[in-house]
Amino acid sequence: MYESLPEGDPTVLAAVEAAVPGIARTRVSDRLGMAHDASHYLLTPQAVLVPESADQVAALLRTGLPLTFRSGGTSLSGQGVSEHLLVDTRRHFRSIEVLDDGARVRVQPGAVLRQVNARLARYGRRLGPDPASEAACTIGGVVANNSSGMTCGTHANTYRTLESMTLVLPSGTVLDTGAPDADERLRALEPDLAEGLLRLRDRVRKNPDSVRRVTAQFSLKNTMGYGLNSFLDHDSPAQILAHLVIGSEGTLGFVAEAVLRTVPVHPLAATGLLVFPTLRQAMAAMPGLVAAEPAAVELLDAESLRVAQTDPKADDVLRTLTVAEHAALLVEWQEPDADPLGARERAAEELFPSLPLAAPARLSRDGAGRAALWHIRKGLYASVAGARPSGTTALLEDVAVPVPALADLCDDLTALFAKHRYERSVIFGHAKDGNLHFMLNERFETDLERYADFTEDMVEAVLGRGGTLKAEHGTGRVMAPFVRRQYGDELYEVMREVKRLCDPKGTLNPGVVLTDAEDAHLRDLKSVVTVEPEVDRCVECGYCEPVCPSRDLTTTPRQRIVLRREMAAARRAGDHALAQRLEEEYGYDAVDTCAVDGMCATACPVLINTGDLTKRLRAERHGRLARKGWKAAAGHWDGVTRAMNLALDAAAAAPAGLAEGASRASRAVAGPEAVPGWSRDLPRGGTRRRPSPAGDADAVYLPSCLNTLFAPAEGGPGVMSALRRLAERAGLRLRVPEGIGGLCCGTPWSSKGYTDGYEAMGGRVRDAVAEATDGGRLPVVSDAASCTEGFHRLDVQVVDAVAYTAEHILPRLTVRRRLPSLALHPTCSSTRLGLDAAITRIAEAVAERVVVPDGWQCCAFAGDRGLLHPELTASATRAEAASVAAGGFAAHASVNRTCELGLTRATGEPYHHLLELLDQVTA
Repeated sequence: MYESLPEGDPTVLAAVEAAVPGIARTRVSDRLGMAHDASHYLLTPQAVLVPESADQVAALLRTGLPLTFRSGGTSLSGQGVSEHLLVDTRRHFRSIEVLDDGARVRVQPGAVLRQVNARLARYGRRLGPDPASEAACTIGGVVANNSSGMTCGTHANTYRTLESMTLVLPSGTVLDTGAPDADERLRALEPDLAEGLLRLRDRVRKNPDSVRRVTAQFSLKNTMGYGLNSFLDHDSPAQILAHLVIGSEGTLGFVAEAVLRTVPVHPLAATGLLVFPTLRQAMAAMPGLVAAEPAAVELLDAESLRVAQTDPKADDVLRTLTVAEHAALLVEWQEPDADPLGARERAAEELFPSLPLAAPARLSRDGAGRAALWHIRKGLYASVAGARPSGTTALLEDVAVPVPALADLCDDLTALFAKHRYERSVIFGHAKDGNLHFMLNERFETDLERYADFTEDMVEAVLGRGGTLKAEHGTGRVMAPFVRRQYGDELYEVMREVKRLCDPKGTLNPGVVLTDAEDAHLRDLKSVVTVEPEVDRCVECGYCEPVCPSRDLTTTPRQRIVLRREMAAARRAGDHALAQRLEEEYGYDAVDTCAVDGMCATACPVLINTGDLTKRLRAERHGRLARKGWKAAAGHWDGVTRAMNLALDAAAAAPAGLAEGASRASRAVAGPEAVPGWSRDLPRGGTRRRPSPAGDADAVYLPSCLNTLFAPAEGGPGVMSALRRLAERAGLRLRVPEGIGGLCCGTPWSSKGYTDGYEAMGGRVRDAVAEATDGGRLPVVSDAASCTEGFHRLDVQVVDAVAYTAEHILPRLTVRRRLPSLALHPTCSSTRLGLDAAITRIAEAVAERVVVPDGWQCCAFAGDRGLLHPELTASATRAEAASVAAGGFAAHASVNRTCELGLTRATGEPYHHLLELLDQVTA
């Protein structure tokens, strides 16, 4: 049911401001944008707090105000939302420090798991936990939820791989549990806590029933309640405390930093998909498969398989399977060397004939095929949820039982789906560990009683099979009312005492893990309104957020979508004042500062590109005169680009301060969306594109209009000259078509939402290319990655100059002198186009050492976006620029002129097109 949004409590906000000035975000967009996470709960915080250090967090804790810590927002059980104060620990806690040649790593809570593993990869190591959300989840959630995943089981999860942590307690005490005097410091600063932990340790150890229950429960993946195995596994109060905090979901303290032991990356693997006639037969095969010691066994039931078949990366075997009641197991064996992997493969091949398979089984070492299978599995939840009926909420539950009980539990769940009339429900998960996930589609406004009844039956079924109600997603709000039922009164009271000792006032994440409210799991449930196609498929998983260049400035793709939902809900409820405030803030936060780079779609399991939504919203803003003007520009593009070229020349020649002042004044009058900002670091105008009618051509070359707009980087010839020289050196002839000055890939129109001008330019380009290529006989080459992608959107088949050079030109060249080092910036377009291999090949020909700097992402210059909103590019490039500054590279390169401008501005180093450097080293 819709409720109007109340203002934050002034007393609370004043206390925050007094403790740590300037960190509270209280606009309705800030609050509602962070009210949503990947769970099916929705609570709106009074404010979002953005502290910058552990000391600031300690100051917040000392206020005694209720706080909930939030980082990646990928948690599924409601532990990352709050009606009180929500503390964003992703923005400023991202440090990653590799220790001991990768054997350990020191990380802060805002670091994304995939980015940590990328730092460790050069050492052949990775973190133990490997959840499916690794592209988006952060270390804060990995620690707070005791994450595990596909292969780590219970032997390499967060609990088992923690070495130490820097913990901020609710009192404000900061404790490094790895310090030699950690126990003494804990006893001195928190004597009641230190003594109480030892007392609870002895209480658990002296009770045989408690020891039996704890041992049995934590032999499984288990994130239900607090990790009471800490009392059996550790002796000292500091280590007991550190391991209790793991999986405590931010209810016992704030982990400002953790040191984790890493595990080796096995470079060799054999993967296969075993298809069974039924789910029960697949589960009945599990004990035999587990005995073969695979690294992973992932279950996909029939509905999962149907969704997986629609994935673009599905292979022919999967796509052509006629799915009835089938189920499949994705199995993988991993080893460091070929011989032991071969032995695993032979043992598996001996096992497979004994299984009741519905299709022939085979294992493959092929990297692309294996990656495709894992891509499908990791995106399965969001893909399944994205296919749900519009207006429903996706619920993902997470349980574990002993492996021999899997088949019976699957029967139980299937029967419960039928009993409670849940259609298209899905069962999948980490079968090797007895860990099942299952998804329901629910309409809480009309079916709450059904959900409550199902939950009761499910709890009885799982506990009746000796299982746990939460294996790896955390207790959260969804299972907090059932902790006592799973553990019994004695161990539940131990948990309550743990909470009282650490957080006596109960201020940390109230209502999570432990609760007195028997219906807590039925409160604050998320209702999803139908809005528009770009929005409705979103499951708010947050996978898009780490790749979004505006995430630290304004909003992320997930937030753009949830704010559209909030506007729709407010309008539907007649709350026009709230809808208007949201719309006013949305303009800059979501529309103006979206780079429309499409990187969100590369991370989204259901392929939502919020850039498409942004383009449509921009189009709706345009008046008739603006649309007419941009359509006219499409017909006179040669003149328009030359005029802009001359304007840049004039600005560069003007006395210092004059052009800058004129730019600022124009922007103040017309608005930053209408007038680009000019600054002294921009180049002069470029060179007009001219036709080159080569008779016996090998390819048609479409130089980008960026060559006309912007002069080459300092000391370089520009990509247009470089590519021509490289082709000539290789004995290849390039034809530049007549009328090239008036041609464009259409991106200036599509990115701004000028559809009429875009269609007009598209028609001109298609006609010109058809003529120049002799009806399609010749390949077409584009020299800017964003233009290559733009031509593809116009249905013009174009090869990027980097790919053309790597395949046709580079083999004919002689590299005479390689550069010592190169900082390389792949672009968002080159990433989406799949140019990484070609870029790497050329870069390695150019330089002895090639580095894509830590912190790389889309630079967000995005055509003219970096001129209209330079703050967007500054925010997007900040981390990469710091890495470049520390690297001391001999050269710097990208594959798009505007990206070169953005990185030059960010780093102070001249960025050239990669082909300019290839031209230099082969001259």
